[in-house]
Amino acid sequence: MPAFGSAGTDCDVLVIGYGPVGQMLTIMLAQYGYRVSVAERWAEAYPRPRAVHYDDEIARVFAAAGVGEQVAAISQPSGEYDWRNADGRTLLHFDWSSAGPGGWPAANMFSQPRLEAVLAAKAESFPTIGVQRGWQAMMIEDCGDHVVTLARDAFGAEHLIRARYVVGCDGANSFVREHMGTGLTDLGFFYDWLILDVIPHEEREWRPFNLQMCDPRRPTTVVSGGPGRRRWEFMRLPNETIEELNNEQTAWRLLEPWNLTPGNADLERHTVYTFQARWADRWRDGRVLIAGDAAHLMPPFAGQGMCSGIRDAANLAWKLDLVLSGRSSDRLLDTYASERSAHIQNAIGMSVELGNVICLTDPAAVAARDEVMLRAEGRPELALPPIPPPVLGPGVLSTSADGSPVGVAGQLSPQGRVASASGAVGRFDQMIGTGFVVASTVDLSAVLSSELRASLERIGSHVVRFVAPGEPAEEGAAAGAGPSGADPSGVGPSGAGTAKVAVDVDGFYLPWLREAGYEVIVVRPDFYFFGAVPTSAELPALLAELFTKVGLTREPVAS
Repeated sequence: MPAFGSAGTDCDVLVIGYGPVGQMLTIMLAQYGYRVSVAERWAEAYPRPRAVHYDDEIARVFAAAGVGEQVAAISQPSGEYDWRNADGRTLLHFDWSSAGPGGWPAANMFSQPRLEAVLAAKAESFPTIGVQRGWQAMMIEDCGDHVVTLARDAFGAEHLIRARYVVGCDGANSFVREHMGTGLTDLGFFYDWLILDVIPHEEREWRPFNLQMCDPRRPTTVVSGGPGRRRWEFMRLPNETIEELNNEQTAWRLLEPWNLTPGNADLERHTVYTFQARWADRWRDGRVLIAGDAAHLMPPFAGQGMCSGIRDAANLAWKLDLVLSGRSSDRLLDTYASERSAHIQNAIGMSVELGNVICLTDPAAVAARDEVMLRAEGRPELALPPIPPPVLGPGVLSTSADGSPVGVAGQLSPQGRVASASGAVGRFDQMIGTGFVVASTVDLSAVLSSELRASLERIGSHVVRFVAPGEPAEEGAAAGAGPSGADPSGVGPSGAGTAKVAVDVDGFYLPWLREAGYEVIVVRPDFYFFGAVPTSAELPALLAELFTKVGLTREPVAS
């Protein structure tokens, strides 16, 4: 067997773990043209449901990965989510019936095995992806310019995998995280819940479509599990053991009030989960990184567990592209942890706050909760404590002298529909393509020097001008080039020296920019704002800051 530290690499990135987070990272890296190997300890994909929700931002990431419509086809938009007390009175009402700011349905319910099948099929279309199921990582050694991983297959044979980087997407009990030796910040939020996934034999209308019962006698969640499926979650009471709760007889007894029996439904899964709130203190150790549940765990009450992991993948993929291609030094990867860790703490905080509402069983605390929330008449913005907006932590963002983000920097950009010069209409991302985007309401050709244009092309950028319907829609001279890898939208890059024109067919972008006071916005490949400026004259300085923040190199650096 070759010794650790041998020269050469088998792949650019080794992804350990092949759930949705590992699958998405693998696909996105392959889109950039990289060789990706996957080591997944289980020989077969897990056949039971787990995650059941994704939001409009994640739908947008799916679309950028080329599977937006396929995932939508196995999903079910969620129109409403009601929280009610023991008397059936509404404590909170969430209306998700319209599209979210990401341009896709605000909330979507699905079955994880079906999602994983869609992502696996997409991954199989890339010749640069190699998936090894039944391979368990046993040892990792960072050799300075590459990483060697020892994996054992299902037959006991051992294999060495050499990669330029390793990313652990291997779940809550992550081997990669254990190898890194990072500490964990734990908020001490622990509750046991029985999870039941049910397939009713006959279609039934569920009103409300999603329901949270804040009943101290038994806090209960009733939501869609995707088309044709429903999920129930029952909190374990203090006088119950996990063994008493986690059996089929108990499951059917708890389902009786909903008129579900072995005669009219199938119990697909029953298991007890311990809801937790924690995150890793370090997400990177040299050439080894972690993502998804390996890096963070949260209660499911906001439906952000899998979503947060896919945000990790989207953040990491474009940074690995710049580093692997030699356009940035590997210091860029330090911003992955600083940005995502701050963002995830917001999501965990929100989930815990919701859990503190749901999990109450003390009669006095329940009465106080109901009094406050009923007074708010179901409006979350009045009934819940203020939660800071989800903004990325320090990293590739436009900042002021004190290091704080300027304006919209670090916030998620919205998405509307646009039309091309030829008249085709679609969502902005699919019409323009993926990569960095410099979008404006004015012609930028006068402010973009040849040096700026070359740098924009180097990092893979699109330059776009928004125009109102009826205005001239000819593409003009400015910088613009597509990302370094394949464009999942099928829309080619704009090409150096050419600015795309996007007709704001629904009046989405131009009014927003006017109200916000911006002539130009700069958006990163993961759809978060790098920054924005009130006038195009300020764009060169903003771009110079961008190139500095990504560590753009003049010449390729050793990687």
